[in-house]
Amino acid sequence: MKRATSSAAENQDVAALHKTPTGVEGFDAITGGGLPRNRTSLIFGGPGSGKTVFALQTMVNGARQFGEPGIFVAFEENSRHILANAASFGWNLPQLEKKQLFFFDAKLRPDVIKAGEFDLSGMLAGIKAEAGARGVKRIVFDSIDVLLTLLDDPYAERREIYRLNDWLSESGLTGIITAKSQGDYPFVAARYGFMQFMADCVVVLKLQVVDQIAMRYLQVMKYRGSSFAENEAPLVIGASGMEVADISAKTIAVEASPERVSSGVGPLDAMLGGGYYRGSSVLITGSAGTGKSILAGLFAEAACRRKERTFYVSFDENPSEVVRDLSSVGIRLGPHLKSGVLRMHSARAETFSAEVHLMNIKRIVREHQSRCMVVDPLSAIVKAGAALTAGRVAERLICLAKSEGITLLSTSLLQGAQPLSEETPVRISTIADTWIHLTNISQAGERNRALSIVKSRGMKHSNQVRELILSDEGIALADVYTAAGDVLMGTARWQKEAAEKTEQERILAEVEHKRREVALARVELTARIEALEQELKQKEAEAERLTGADARHKLDLVHRREGLVRRKGLEQSPSAKILKKRPENSHAAGKKMTRGRRLPKGGGQ
Repeated sequence: MKRATSSAAENQDVAALHKTPTGVEGFDAITGGGLPRNRTSLIFGGPGSGKTVFALQTMVNGARQFGEPGIFVAFEENSRHILANAASFGWNLPQLEKKQLFFFDAKLRPDVIKAGEFDLSGMLAGIKAEAGARGVKRIVFDSIDVLLTLLDDPYAERREIYRLNDWLSESGLTGIITAKSQGDYPFVAARYGFMQFMADCVVVLKLQVVDQIAMRYLQVMKYRGSSFAENEAPLVIGASGMEVADISAKTIAVEASPERVSSGVGPLDAMLGGGYYRGSSVLITGSAGTGKSILAGLFAEAACRRKERTFYVSFDENPSEVVRDLSSVGIRLGPHLKSGVLRMHSARAETFSAEVHLMNIKRIVREHQSRCMVVDPLSAIVKAGAALTAGRVAERLICLAKSEGITLLSTSLLQGAQPLSEETPVRISTIADTWIHLTNISQAGERNRALSIVKSRGMKHSNQVRELILSDEGIALADVYTAAGDVLMGTARWQKEAAEKTEQERILAEVEHKRREVALARVELTARIEALEQELKQKEAEAERLTGADARHKLDLVHRREGLVRRKGLEQSPSAKILKKRPENSHAAGKKMTRGRRLPKGGGQ
């Protein structure tokens, strides 16, 4: 009957479930708001998994961020040790301890336990009074397993745990109980098995070493009345405490920008139709020595010239080496580093897990308020754990950049004989917005660098393979040069171009020689033509002269004939005869006769 009543009350509580935020980044997201308010949560984990850090950070955030004072009950360490251990997180516990956070040392002596003089009732009564006086909302019982070990009596263990559970239910406080587990399955042991049934929320923390790299995970095993992410989530403990990867995030709530930013290489911008999209992710792949870091450095330099705060992460070299090496090809990062526009971070990949690297990157990006970021090479994080884990970290890095509106350029060392077969160590080529591939091409006994754009979402891009040329002045992308169907680069191209130039010069010289011959012939022919024309004119004039003389001669002959005819006629007439007799007076006589004789009207002859 009592059990039925309890179940009914429990159902009512489930219907009215409220959650208390922990303030632990990522955990509240995967649980949909935090731990169940006014209920008990059980935190299991092996040594060093982060149980105490999680519980203490929840208490600190509750007091600092949500105005909920708390009590921390320690069964294993005294409060001074806990305060000292937490000093590195920057939580300022001594200040909180005065008014908002209270520590209760509950470490027991083994002799007291053996004498049978121990139970929790007296301690719980004192804590209840303290909680009521200080307005406490949260409470932690850290390392309850220490108590169970000292009791060394299954009946006594259950009795005290049930006593504690009943006390938490009656107090109305949000309770956290931490306990050590053995192995990956903490509930197998009969000693702890009953504890999971009384807790409303059960969280398991794990510490694993894979390839000599320590990695921590968190998994919510149980959560009454609430949905939650069931898969393991990576967690890290850093300078500011614990952080859990938000594996529940499915989408990125950020608006895509149409703005373009320069790659730092004008011809590459032209191949991309104007540069990279702002806030996009760019992946540059290639084997060693193909120029990946140079393209990364050019992008960073271009961003700094635009006065955009840029974060440069190098896993292979320290910042001074990066600045020195890039200066050999005309890339000047030193002034931007001094001005603060550029911030550089270097770390050996093997030093921390991939999750720790991601946490450090996230922290610096937000501190620096970066707008552009370079990770060179991103594939190095494979050294920081399993490839699958590294790939997930790389994906979350891209998600982080997109959510913050950061344009991310990362490089990756390709492996295998087929470099474009998705054999990147972190396997992010499918989620990158732009994928640029660099390769070495062997021709005529030398290796030459080549660049091609494998994909670029949302933009038309060139499909050409362009030669990447490095010099003291920087890099250049040569135009495609083909001969007999082959793309030539380097010395082979230079030799072919030189041969073509020589042949062209020969042809030009031959053409020039022919041109001069034609010009000389034109001059000679022009002179001949002028001479012939002059000769023609002379002949035409002579012909005209001769033609005119002949016509005049013929006319004279006609006139002479006519004259002869007239003279003959006159000689035969009577008048002519008379006149012949007096030729000297014929004219005067004629005139006299005319004046003496009147001519008939109308004339006469």
